[in-house]
Amino acid sequence: MKKQKCIQEDAETKISPFDFLSEEIVFSILDYLEPNPFDRKSFSLVSKSFYSIESRHRKTLKPFPRTSNDHRHDQLKNLLKRYPSIIQLDLSLCPRITDSCLSYITNSCGKTLKSIDLSRSRFFTHVGLSNLVSNCVNLVDIDLSNAVHLNDTAAAAVASCRSLERLCLTRCKSLTDIGIGCIAVGCLNLRVLSLKWCLGVSDLGVALIGVKCKQIRSLDLSHLLITEKCLPSLLKLEYLEDLNLEGCCGINDESLVSLKQGWTSLKTLNMSYCENVTHVGISSLTNSASCLQNLNLSYGSLVNHPLSESLQKLSQLQSIRLDGCQVTNSGLKGIGNWCVSLKELSLSKCSGVTDDGLSCIVMKHTDLKKLDITCCRKITHVSIAHVTKSCGSLVSLKMESCTLVSSEAFFLIGQNCHFLEELDLTDNDIDDEGLKFISKCSELSVLKLGICLNISDEGLIFIGNGCPKLRELDLYRSIEITDRGISAVAHGCPMLEMINVSYCENITDSSLISLSNCSKLNTVECRGCPNITSLGLRAIAIRCKQMIKLDIKKCFNVNDSGMIPLAQFSHNLRQINLSYSSVTDVGLLYLSSLGCLQSLTILHMEGLTPVGLAAALLGCGGLMKVKLQSSFRNLLPRLVLEHLEARGCVFQWRDKVFQAELDPKCWKLQAEDVEEA
Repeated sequence: MKKQKCIQEDAETKISPFDFLSEEIVFSILDYLEPNPFDRKSFSLVSKSFYSIESRHRKTLKPFPRTSNDHRHDQLKNLLKRYPSIIQLDLSLCPRITDSCLSYITNSCGKTLKSIDLSRSRFFTHVGLSNLVSNCVNLVDIDLSNAVHLNDTAAAAVASCRSLERLCLTRCKSLTDIGIGCIAVGCLNLRVLSLKWCLGVSDLGVALIGVKCKQIRSLDLSHLLITEKCLPSLLKLEYLEDLNLEGCCGINDESLVSLKQGWTSLKTLNMSYCENVTHVGISSLTNSASCLQNLNLSYGSLVNHPLSESLQKLSQLQSIRLDGCQVTNSGLKGIGNWCVSLKELSLSKCSGVTDDGLSCIVMKHTDLKKLDITCCRKITHVSIAHVTKSCGSLVSLKMESCTLVSSEAFFLIGQNCHFLEELDLTDNDIDDEGLKFISKCSELSVLKLGICLNISDEGLIFIGNGCPKLRELDLYRSIEITDRGISAVAHGCPMLEMINVSYCENITDSSLISLSNCSKLNTVECRGCPNITSLGLRAIAIRCKQMIKLDIKKCFNVNDSGMIPLAQFSHNLRQINLSYSSVTDVGLLYLSSLGCLQSLTILHMEGLTPVGLAAALLGCGGLMKVKLQSSFRNLLPRLVLEHLEARGCVFQWRDKVFQAELDPKCWKLQAEDVEEA
């Protein structure tokens, strides 16, 4: 007995080797674990010492409300108490942040806090903001996006934050020039400002920013009702590098012609959806922005020879987006004759792109890293041959719905594009032999093969054997795929994070069991797979602990027994679609224990009753969005709906009737008819 007691005492007094490590060394170890929160959590659970060190080391925090309203404040208090050194606080997953919450944050983090994100939060007022900026003296970054309830009084409160460098006010639609004027006068150190969709802001407010905020580097004015009146003031921003004028329809050729003095520092310009700007205005712009590196003219002017000539003046241009523009052959050839060498080119959904025009571009711009020719339906393997021969350094190639491209092109891609990391072949005429060639692109991390009706398991076996770095695989409506192909991918691609097998009707539970070996899997979309049952869901839930998104719409054989393992193991699940499944009130009540669940879609579920649904919704403490049949709108108690909305939950009511599935080939023909119309 004495001997046993001595052994026990020795064990208790035994010094752990970790005790000899200085805190600085342990902090360095934690720096390596930074990208993966699960690794950090495991580290903190090793011992009390590690728990304490991890608490002091953490500088960023993104809490999620796992409890009901009454306890959320206490939950936030406990988190801030545990992590005393927080510099960056992201509350975008917390829909309900009140003034009292902001008050506690200022008391806890007032000396250290530098950044706060309230982009999805509501229910705070100018009082809370005033308290925040007054006490957090080191605050340099505030995100108030989507705060439609905030007005000029709130802007005046923000304006007292003299040290502010980054401010995001996207969709703050109640703000006017008065509030923006307060910010312009008070926040003289602003470097990044977003006023996107601030529809109450006009030329006056923008001009005040140009006159007062001399340090601005990035300015987003997307969809503002501004005209040429504010542009002269913006020219005074001598450090401006990034300007976004997307959807500013009040800007026209005359506006740009008036710019005689240039933006000598401007590197990135977005003028997409500027319908009133033609090559005339673009020509004036290029004269005044000679240092431009990235230009977006999507869904705008006709891309013809005069436009391409005016763009040739941009000697430092590296990236250009012309998505949705009508292009001419002479315009594409003009781009091909530029002396500058582009790194990125996007012609997605451009009408008029031909083999001749595209070939001229890629033969000249041999340093291309990214090329997007989505829905350029006139091109064939001829231009793809030039792409693969000339642009051997491509890392991203998007060619969805290039339906005239033959199998020869896929051989050339596999033979010449060894650095490809992203390849989109959605709705292409590729077969298993084509996938055999594609599998030689061993660096692939994203592969999209949706609506590829000629591929089968044999092709996927090649991918599984040749692409070990694959993280995202899209097989949407590729109907010949079975469990055998998915098993090969799961075995050969252990890093897989996302897979879409929606409407692959031959997929069964066996596929999900195979995929459960991919421990990093976080997104599974298998809607319209009638052979999947709760058994397959159980395997995914138990072994894929990082699951965030699950879509099992029209998996008719999934029932309540599949919800039990999800509730037990999928503690990070944020989004689930259960529409048309056999889940009832019981299964939904199990899911309500998932504190992270944010989005719930439950349409056409016969097993749901108003009483059970109300109980489940009340139990989901973190819900932010629910899609429901309109028939439940009058059946759910009004007080329940008001309570959920007060917590920050948004209801989307749907009247969509039940639709039987079309044959995949008929579906594709129908989609093409709609597109042509």
